[in-house]
Amino acid sequence: MANDYLGNEITAQNPATIAAINDFIRGVLGYELIVTNILAAADAEDDTLVNAYAAMLWLLSETGREPVEARAYITRAEAGSARANARELATLRAVKLWAEGDPAAAEAEALAELARSPRDLALLKYAHYFQFSRGDAPAMVRSALISLPAAPENAHLHGLLAFAYEQAFLLKEAEAEARRALELQPDEGWAQHALAHVLLTAGRVEEGVAFLEPLTGGWDKFISFLYTHLWWHLAVFYLAEGRFNEGLEIYDRHVWAKDKTFSQDQIGAVSLLARLEFAGADVGNRWAELGQWLAARKADIAQPFLSVQYLYGLARAGQPEADELLAAIRTAPQAAPAESREAWAKAGVTLAEGLLAHARGDFAAAAEKLEPATALIAGLGGSHAQRGLFHIFLVDSLIKGGQPGRAQLILERQRAGFPDDVPLNRKLEGLYTALGLPAQAEAARARTEAAAQRFARASA
Repeated sequence: MANDYLGNEITAQNPATIAAINDFIRGVLGYELIVTNILAAADAEDDTLVNAYAAMLWLLSETGREPVEARAYITRAEAGSARANARELATLRAVKLWAEGDPAAAEAEALAELARSPRDLALLKYAHYFQFSRGDAPAMVRSALISLPAAPENAHLHGLLAFAYEQAFLLKEAEAEARRALELQPDEGWAQHALAHVLLTAGRVEEGVAFLEPLTGGWDKFISFLYTHLWWHLAVFYLAEGRFNEGLEIYDRHVWAKDKTFSQDQIGAVSLLARLEFAGADVGNRWAELGQWLAARKADIAQPFLSVQYLYGLARAGQPEADELLAAIRTAPQAAPAESREAWAKAGVTLAEGLLAHARGDFAAAAEKLEPATALIAGLGGSHAQRGLFHIFLVDSLIKGGQPGRAQLILERQRAGFPDDVPLNRKLEGLYTALGLPAQAEAARARTEAAAQRFARASA
């Protein structure tokens, strides 16, 4: 009997199959390209675990299509199930439940097996996917803590726990776990990502730049999502420093330069392009190019956090598919996958309507929709740093829709955490000028100049 590299018993005997299983575990935990080696191994035999993992990979790929490929691997996994052990059969059940449209049961199955096999970190990552998608950070923390006593030496586990803590705004704990992961394995990508989140959430912009810049040369080993997303974080730090040209360069060379068909790469591009525009950068014809790739998402209402950003990108590009997607979104409280219907009903549909209004220049209508929606977006999925984009849309809508006083209140609350943010202070300068408060406008201008000078010295 063999074991995977974490010490979990596996029934596979073929050395190539065992190697592929280990590559999958390392790859899914570390977002490394080796994760795809599982597919060739699964095509070669009916081993239950290798085929269950291949199905899991397809389900995690967020194609927006029916999970046809995943089901084929599930069928092959079932064919070899007489040779599988209890943990492998539980993994198969968890994957099959998701493919059949029951992610809640899939998560419960994964967590039940994790309690029996706490070193099965692939199942932990699987559970985290569902918990993150519904914005349940405490559940992410609880799940990771199940494994911590059993695998305290594993850097990936500390990275998972770090991100879970950060999403729960437990920043001290998050930073400690991220730094522990990086002590164990300096190139652990998810821990790098978690620490970037901590520094951004805490407004530690210069530290964020100093932390990420030396790491960029090691990001090529990651799948497109983590590669592009780590660059996205660096670009967001640059924007806070007023370095718009460098942000545009990152968009062109890194964020929108990998897998243009992948959901996370697409919404990362939408998010960064919108942030660049709000900061004052000239994005040229980039919306039009991006929109062509989003057209295939015209009926994708599986995940509200993704779909509303597809919608905005389509609308900014002038693509007719924007109206088709909005029509689909309006049916989502009844027609979307069961796990996302409540999120659509509470905030998703209203948020989508507000974003479309903003994209088409109806800022008063956008503000009317976005203000109540942004209070309820935690359940839509995505990280709180990513969801911050929707608050930026709200502020922009209030400013352009003739409500500077309400925009000022939001920005001043944000400035408490980001006192030196260059775009934020520039917007406050304009707002205070419009509000007839010249002393406050001058103070905002002075903050902008002082921060820009300090950031320039730091980057020299």
